[in-house]
Amino acid sequence: MRSRLAWASVYSLLAVLPSCSGATFYPEIDAAHVREAGAIADAGVDAPLPLAADAAIVPSDMGAAHTLGPPYPIVFAHGFFGFQHFAGLDYIDYFFHVQQTLAAAGETNVYFTAVDPFNTSEVRGAQLAAQIQHILDTTGYRRVVIVGHSQGGLDARVVAHDHPEWVAAVYTIATPHGGSDVSNVVDQLVTNQSFRDAVNALASLVYSPLYDAAGATTSVWLGIDQFNEVNTAAFNAAYPDVPSVPYFSIGGRSALSDGGDDCRVSGRPSFITRYDHDNDPIDPLLSVFGLILNGNNSLAPIPNDGLVTVPSSRHGTFLGCIPADHLDEVGQLLGDSPGAFNDFDHFTFYRDLVTFIRARGD
Repeated sequence: MRSRLAWASVYSLLAVLPSCSGATFYPEIDAAHVREAGAIADAGVDAPLPLAADAAIVPSDMGAAHTLGPPYPIVFAHGFFGFQHFAGLDYIDYFFHVQQTLAAAGETNVYFTAVDPFNTSEVRGAQLAAQIQHILDTTGYRRVVIVGHSQGGLDARVVAHDHPEWVAAVYTIATPHGGSDVSNVVDQLVTNQSFRDAVNALASLVYSPLYDAAGATTSVWLGIDQFNEVNTAAFNAAYPDVPSVPYFSIGGRSALSDGGDDCRVSGRPSFITRYDHDNDPIDPLLSVFGLILNGNNSLAPIPNDGLVTVPSSRHGTFLGCIPADHLDEVGQLLGDSPGAFNDFDHFTFYRDLVTFIRARGD
């Protein structure tokens, strides 16, 4: 019975998490990601040289003068099990069509990065830092704003801790800052090393064509285990917030929960409160995990998005909750509706978030 539960839990993770993650390691960067030269020239500053369409993001020693101030580039960081363009298809991306949506709204100074899909945030954060360094060196900006979903928010915290001079602000969405009981349950169920090796082999077989740059140290379990109670405490001790960097967080609430007091904090911005009367029916793929995260009180379950609880997602200045499960938060699967009677729209959310960032002067 225990082995069946273990296989069921891991199978669900393998099925769900590709839909809520990031990209090919060290991807190519599109010239469209850089703010158009004309717009910058109109602002009275020198335009950065656009990156060639085939310019790979690698650690850079270019040493360009970092003289450009805000508005800073916005760097999006994906979560666990990530892809930027699924199997090389431009149509299927992690933050589903958010890049195109922001570009249509005139916001082209955005970058969608990619790190090892299966690893700790110490490793992934260093990879993200190398890409941010390249962005800064190539464009001449002094800082970036990082928006991280799920584990991408922890990666962003690593960068902010190790290179605070590069980071204007960190925004995290449904990031398990306090860990996840899903990891605790899976760790308890899956203790056999042979079983773990088999899962790694299965993941490698299925996903290696998508993540051909993943290294020998890549492991599904490195990512999953990071979110257990012990490793979460160790991570938070090793990567405390830097006082000079503002941190903001947003949680996700699903299973028709209004979030209660966990979500209704004072000072929430209007792009969050606009969804106060919307509730989200959880995606069936996440329903089992949602039950695990509910806690033991059926009358007052802990609000969560199917993978991360709202209390765990709170970090720095908490902006409130959106009515979305872990898939809906990034427009997955494939841009489908978040569910009946829920007006949440991830395109509108990310446009509003970027407007909020710009209004703060970043």
